[in-house]
Amino acid sequence: MNLKDLHTEQKAVQTSALFEPNEKVISLQIAKDEQLKEHITKIPALLVCVAGKASFSDENGQKLSLQSGDYVKIEPNVKHWVDASEDSNFLLIK
Repeated sequence: MNLKDLHTEQKAVQTSALFEPNEKVISLQIAKDEQLKEHITKIPALLVCVAGKASFSDENGQKLSLQSGDYVKIEPNVKHWVDASEDSNFLLIK
């Protein structure tokens, strides 16, 4: 999914509720050809790609390509990992 897809009206300023955070917002950087290793989160999370290119994968077989503006909702207790194909920056919202 991409953030621009949330705003379909012809208005100069638009908002769209995307996620209700419970805990914190984390800036995450992954270098080219590196991986955020397999892990789980105990609470729902939202991963937003700010810059770069990466792929998000999980144990359920979901694999998504992420680039600037793309996001993925991460379910709790599902193993997942991120592989960067370029230097990449993300916001992780929990």
